[in-house]
Amino acid sequence: MIAEPLEFEKPIVNLETQLAELRDRAADSDIDMQSEMKRIEDKLTKTKTEIYRNLSPWQRVQIARHVQRPFMLDYVEHSFDDFLELHGDRHIGDDEAMPCGFARIEGRKVVVIGHQKGRDTKENLRRNFGSAHPEGYRKALRLMRMAEKFRLPIVTLIDTPGAYPGIGAEERNIAEAIAFNLREMMTLTVPVVAVVIGEGGSGGALGIGVADRVLMMENAYYSVISPEGCAAILWKDRKYATEAASALKLSAADLKAIDIIDEVIPEPMGGAHHDHVGSANNLKKAVLSHLAELDHIPESDLLDQRYAKYRKFGEFRERGRKS
Repeated sequence: MIAEPLEFEKPIVNLETQLAELRDRAADSDIDMQSEMKRIEDKLTKTKTEIYRNLSPWQRVQIARHVQRPFMLDYVEHSFDDFLELHGDRHIGDDEAMPCGFARIEGRKVVVIGHQKGRDTKENLRRNFGSAHPEGYRKALRLMRMAEKFRLPIVTLIDTPGAYPGIGAEERNIAEAIAFNLREMMTLTVPVVAVVIGEGGSGGALGIGVADRVLMMENAYYSVISPEGCAAILWKDRKYATEAASALKLSAADLKAIDIIDEVIPEPMGGAHHDHVGSANNLKKAVLSHLAELDHIPESDLLDQRYAKYRKFGEFRERGRKS
């Protein structure tokens, strides 16, 4: 049975319920139900394939927000070893929406930075729903500079609806904190790999997203604005979020097609929340592959390539009209 199914997954849930009832009935009686169970199993497999191979952008947004999806610290637990979290920005305090620290990945020392959400009300309040304050971004930059000092590569795990827009964050200059990170990350002399693991919302994502390689989990999304926010602006009603999600081209496949990201990391069928360990193994493999590639790039070339990568964003060509 699917835990907390999404609306579009209900046909799968119905078939799984029928299959479970048949198995229970067969166990309690001498009636042979193998043929009927096989028919439902085949239909279940076909239904899953049809649904999950043809997900719309809005359905992928729903999966990216699933409360049981692996969060940053879940990936740290399953993909990394010896994680040692460091706290505080040395100005205001600590921000638990942005855990940062040292870790190892296959024995290799790295600095890991990311957004962390919560699965219940208490944890979400502690983590501020994954929306970091200015001190979170300043803490992240402090760790990046430590990584540069000790010549350690940086891995960032992005999962936020956006930076926190509250009065306190504005008073402590959230815009400046993010803008400063954008500039400083462009000049880091160590390799940086960023992975969008869930939501990649606006400047909140970009604040730790300037990297030599940007990867995305298959059902994550990365966008300048949420579908609901876009719908509220363009259609004056959030109910058009489905249309907005399609128009924004925010899915991993769409962004890979226009070279905004470098790789789509596959997820288990149905989404990463169905298999945390399998998803973490896929992420680990992808990160190690890109770090190995970046190892062979001289520092000056690394900076030039990073600059060129972001400089070309926004370029477009018009197709000539046929006469």
